[in-house]
Amino acid sequence: MSSMSEETLQESTPWSQVCKKKILSPHNLKAKVEAFKADGHRIITLNGSFDLLHAGHLYIIHQAKSLGGTLIVALNSDKSVRQYKGEGKPIIPLTERIELISALEFVDFVTWFDEPDPKDLLALIQPNIHVNGSEYGEECIEAATVREGGGLLHLVKRIPKLATSQIVETILKVYR
Repeated sequence: MSSMSEETLQESTPWSQVCKKKILSPHNLKAKVEAFKADGHRIITLNGSFDLLHAGHLYIIHQAKSLGGTLIVALNSDKSVRQYKGEGKPIIPLTERIELISALEFVDFVTWFDEPDPKDLLALIQPNIHVNGSEYGEECIEAATVREGGGLLHLVKRIPKLATSQIVETILKVYR
């Protein structure tokens, strides 16, 4: 038996190396998800840009994980974010957002997509449950794709005043 404790092992492992184990490339995502399902995993998905990670993001991610299953968080690529939020976005590049999200204990895997919406990715994954913010409603853009794949949609209420746009507004007021 090694004299190295679990704490020492974790401290000596660069966090980025640990996070890399959670990254699922879109190119091999289908095979990985099929293997998870074959092993009896219940697949839960959540998508978004998660730019300027904040407590509201942590809340919805934690709520997704609390449904009991393998949580895959799908991030909009930089190209995708620009397509629906405009030039100058995202603030944090995809590589760094992947590191941030994969560093969260309650996230099992992270992937990304280039399209303006996650419908193709969700059709590929066919999650058992897809989580979304309640502000998008029961008929959100992902709903039909999730239901066609046999999955359920789970909506999480947004915590008031915890939105990236509100944080950016506050920053601009403070630094003007």
